[in-house]
Amino acid sequence: MDRLEQRLLNDFQRGLPLVPRPFAEIGARLGIPEMNVISMLRRFIMAGKVSRVGATFVPGRIGAATLATLSVPRERLPDVAGMVSACPEVNHNYEREHRFNLWFVVTGPDERHVETVVRRIGRIADCGRVLSLPTVEAYHADLGFDISGSTPADAGRTRLRIPREVAPPPVVFSASEHALAAALQKGLSLVARPYAELGRAAGLSEPAVIATLTAWLEHRIVNRLGVIVRHHELGFSANAMAVWDVPNVEVRSIGSSMAQAQYVTLCYRRLRHLPEWPYNLYCMIHGTSRDGVLARIAELNGKHGLDRFPHAVLFSRRRFKQSGARYLHSGLKVAANG
Repeated sequence: MDRLEQRLLNDFQRGLPLVPRPFAEIGARLGIPEMNVISMLRRFIMAGKVSRVGATFVPGRIGAATLATLSVPRERLPDVAGMVSACPEVNHNYEREHRFNLWFVVTGPDERHVETVVRRIGRIADCGRVLSLPTVEAYHADLGFDISGSTPADAGRTRLRIPREVAPPPVVFSASEHALAAALQKGLSLVARPYAELGRAAGLSEPAVIATLTAWLEHRIVNRLGVIVRHHELGFSANAMAVWDVPNVEVRSIGSSMAQAQYVTLCYRRLRHLPEWPYNLYCMIHGTSRDGVLARIAELNGKHGLDRFPHAVLFSRRRFKQSGARYLHSGLKVAANG
């Protein structure tokens, strides 16, 4: 990867220009023509290094989601994983090192829909009980990666402040906003005027799309707008989900503090699922080596006194599916604002 390609992937994981021709603006900053930017992004998507150019939504603001897991006999794992990945509501599906070895994320328009999908997966998988582990609080959620060594991808990100309420309030979209969010989930078209193209899919003008996206970023409905990279293809081949059983009275303080570490990519409190799963504090760490990730977890344990709590480290073994979350569908009816 040459220096220009590295800058494109690193510097524009957030802050995609909200102007009619964003790729021209990026090209001006990089000193290359607009079409070169578009061509580079298309090549990265074809190579699997970029998932899409688009938005990630703040957890809890639209739709619903849960992390779920199954204990699958090893000989059945490929078949069961294939059945799980075939569900359109599943956007991430991984094998991890644990008795509960298949971990997947289910998203949908509301909690009822998500739980219906979880129950359906349980029936078709026929591997015993599915543990559904929804988020209680998100302390940090931003899968941006520094691929340059100089941390521009990391330096601009904002850590979530812990809200007073248990979860951030869901947004009630107007019909046009719902259509825009549904279209945005797929990512922006790699054309000269992607916001105009997005507007055509949502029935909005280009200025209305830009104004709405600006407001969504300002009000933390959208977490970031930019190049969504695929970490494994960019060298972050070691990733672990570290979990702890922290007393409820301490979990918010510890979680919000550990989320400040720049190497923590995700940090959540989730519901326990007793007696099978006692853990309620989660963080994800991605790195280029297993030893490097373990060193980061040891650092967290030492700094926050986490060794006194039951804990586990679940490294990823295989990735069966990784795609953008699909909370909304354009055909669904929604309530109007106000």
